[in-house]
Amino acid sequence: MKKCDHCTHDLCAKKVPIFAYLSENELIKIVNMTGNRKIHKGDVILREGETSSILYIINEGKIKLSKITKAGKEQIVHILSHGDFFGEMNLFIANSSNNYNAVAITDANLCTLSKIDLEKLLLEFPNISLKILQEISKRLQDTENLAQTLATNDVEIRIAYMIGEFMDKYGVNTKKGIKIECPLSREEMANYTGVSRETISRKLKKFENLGIIELIGNKIILIKDEEILRTYLT
Repeated sequence: MKKCDHCTHDLCAKKVPIFAYLSENELIKIVNMTGNRKIHKGDVILREGETSSILYIINEGKIKLSKITKAGKEQIVHILSHGDFFGEMNLFIANSSNNYNAVAITDANLCTLSKIDLEKLLLEFPNISLKILQEISKRLQDTENLAQTLATNDVEIRIAYMIGEFMDKYGVNTKKGIKIECPLSREEMANYTGVSRETISRKLKKFENLGIIELIGNKIILIKDEEILRTYLT
């Protein structure tokens, strides 16, 4: 089996949903087209308003997509991890610019595809277009759900939505409950839910006192009562 020269995993393209249906030989073609960027935590990969001609695919690490509000505050709209991609809009819409900032929230390893190489892939494997459309549609749905959640004045619902999303994406079942390695700092949680950092800390402590979660340091959340947490989301 051929291995991507830049990655520690065999055929890292296997991890990407838009390529998942391809054969091993077809995946090798994609691997041979990709470049690589090693990113450090805090690095800005894309800036809102700038143009780009690269599709970024996350091999390792986590990336946040955010916008700056009229009030000058950061609003996080998506958290992406391995297998996710970003930068696609500039490739499909002529004279388009980034509508978000992309910033690494951990060290990351990104595979890159140029616009020219992506167009070649889409001509050879047209089903990739459908897969990309499906992934973009899901992301739009997630954005709509986030917007609806932020529209509510109930801060606890906003924070429960965030915890629920982390649980579904990053949760690992343990004997004590569902363990989440939190991808965001407290400040970033505040930027995701549209509240202050102090409010995040206070409400997380309330959820802990209610027995819904257990906070282990600043990075681990243990879901102790998933059923009660879900009542906030209905």
